[in-house]
Amino acid sequence: MATASEKAAPILGKLEELNIKCPVWEHAAAFTVDEWKPIIKEQNMEGIVTKTLFLKDKKDQLHLVAAAEQSAVDMKAFGKDARFAKDEVMSATLNVEKGSVSPFSLLNDKDKKVKVHVDTTLLNHGGKILFHPGTNERTVAITKDELLAFIKALAYEVNTVEMSAGGAPKPASKPAAPKDSTAKKAAPEKKELEAGETKLGIEYPKTEEYFADWYSQVITRSDMLDYYDVSGCYILRPWAFKIWKIIQGFFGAEIEDMGVEDCYFPMFVSKGALEREKEHVEGFAPEVAWVTKSGESDLSEHIAIRPTSETVMYPAYAKWVQSYRDLPIRLNQWCNVVRWEFSHPQPFIRTREFLWQEGHSAFANKPEAETEVFNILDLYARIYEEYLAVPVIKGKKSEKEKFAGGDFTTTVEAFIPVTGRGVQGATSHHLGQNFSKMFGIKFEDPTKSDGSHTYAYQNSWGCTTRTVGVMIMVHGDDRGLVMPPMVSPLQVVIIPCGIAAKTPQAEREALYNECEKLATRLKRVGVRSKADLRNNYSPGWRFADWELKGVPLRLELGPKDLAKQQTLACRRDVGGKDNKAPLPLESIETKVTDLLKQIQKDMFEKAKAERDSHVVEVREWKDFTPALNAKNMILAPVCADKEVEVNIKKRSAEESAEQLDDKAPSMGAKCLCIPFDQPDMPPGTKCIMSGKPAAFWALFGRSY
Repeated sequence: MATASEKAAPILGKLEELNIKCPVWEHAAAFTVDEWKPIIKEQNMEGIVTKTLFLKDKKDQLHLVAAAEQSAVDMKAFGKDARFAKDEVMSATLNVEKGSVSPFSLLNDKDKKVKVHVDTTLLNHGGKILFHPGTNERTVAITKDELLAFIKALAYEVNTVEMSAGGAPKPASKPAAPKDSTAKKAAPEKKELEAGETKLGIEYPKTEEYFADWYSQVITRSDMLDYYDVSGCYILRPWAFKIWKIIQGFFGAEIEDMGVEDCYFPMFVSKGALEREKEHVEGFAPEVAWVTKSGESDLSEHIAIRPTSETVMYPAYAKWVQSYRDLPIRLNQWCNVVRWEFSHPQPFIRTREFLWQEGHSAFANKPEAETEVFNILDLYARIYEEYLAVPVIKGKKSEKEKFAGGDFTTTVEAFIPVTGRGVQGATSHHLGQNFSKMFGIKFEDPTKSDGSHTYAYQNSWGCTTRTVGVMIMVHGDDRGLVMPPMVSPLQVVIIPCGIAAKTPQAEREALYNECEKLATRLKRVGVRSKADLRNNYSPGWRFADWELKGVPLRLELGPKDLAKQQTLACRRDVGGKDNKAPLPLESIETKVTDLLKQIQKDMFEKAKAERDSHVVEVREWKDFTPALNAKNMILAPVCADKEVEVNIKKRSAEESAEQLDDKAPSMGAKCLCIPFDQPDMPPGTKCIMSGKPAAFWALFGRSY
């Protein structure tokens, strides 16, 4: 794979050949504009931020559209049924990966297949314009004249296109096209901030078109996460880490009651240990990060950073286990792992470094081991359903999707309705004796008279900070986070209201004191509460701030409320006028705790109803792909032939590519799990793909 420098070299060479002198910045990979902008700010890059679209119309004409980041792009302005070209088409034509395309990529269009369109916003800009030179790990700044000189040197005609920040684009020399009611709506217009003004709120709607932008804004503006200069790695801010601590507290206490103990093993794995279990290593090989140098010296043996800890922990287990009396071993560690090889990270959901707990156990017999597998899976389901208010489907992974080297894998599968994709929530694996035989974890078996040894039966199980991302995706709305009370770092915020500039200081302080007293009363009954007394912000600003952060309940307290001995309660999970109701101060502890329980229950029931509406049974193939493209998970009868799920994924991808315009259809349906809760299987039911007798119902869908 070419390095960033190698990817940028031909373009930078062409610029030099054209005598175009421009600054070049090196930085972490930026796959989206929202990832790019903080880098631009941090490195003090001067220039207008851009986006470049690579499209294909119904006649297979390719279009490259260079636009200002804030400009709205109506793809239908570039040909009938214009859509994003597939990644493989972009790679074959421009030799560039998704997230790195720019007008500079035209250098690789040897057959001149592409039509070039440039936003007039860029051409009317008097300063520098920022683009990626063939790699999203570099940025260059050029003027409009230099941009046009580069494009024209490659013998392209430039079509100038007028685009507005809030409306549809139109060719500069032609009248605007009639409004298309089916066209993708433009994102809200972005305005420049004035001195001293803060940016609060979410600009993008929670829709499939803008989901990535919505998600990025929600997690950053709510203070959950910040971007870091190593691609795929992120800073978990306290607001997010507190959620993880609450999950740790519940799960840690539960497994301790089961007899599991916490420990810690090193993060480094010797090459010899990692390669001892071939099938397991093959499953993780592309993701393993290696330490190869110490200072300027090469290491005599490369050392891996753990992608998981089987090969770290099991040599020690082999030393510790001599007799059946040494079993069971049931250990858990809270740690980080690194899985490197992927190109499109998504905060919380798919990251190169993430936090998790991983449990590893060894038993003298198989029934005890299998019992633990399902007990742990039940705890994972409780994390999602009781704490995160996210419904999950419990099941078993197919032979193709199970953990490499294991006997079987159980899973809890969540679902994101707005994108129509499943998410693997957490997994609990039964490893059988596969690893114990490889690492020599065996004991003298008292049931055998010849003194021979028996290999231990093992499990491993893990849950990650992906939990936080799933919660955000399921419950968040156009105003930001919506936190289930069980995991919200702050369950109740109390805000003083009804204070005017002329309010005497004594009255102001008296109201503040009442707010503090109310917070103290709630804390005493275990409610995580706080009085927000920031007098440099208006009550309305504070309302919006805590709504963005998703706090489940806001209590407003003013002089008139005190006179009535009540407070106005505002629910975050309910919109419109129905989210407010007065609560008596006399019994506030009971009223608030009951209301928080009701919010938790309502959030789960709402999410479950929406999830259930996207789970459909399909018995004939003709109905499969349309159901998939309607953003559903599909229960389908299948036989046990391993090739069936391979063929389902391939065929659904091919059919989707013919039917839809969006990027997602290039992804076929994979087998998410074989649900434990199986629908009835009428006699004679056939496999949806092979036509053979069906063995079970499997859950299929697109996934993260």
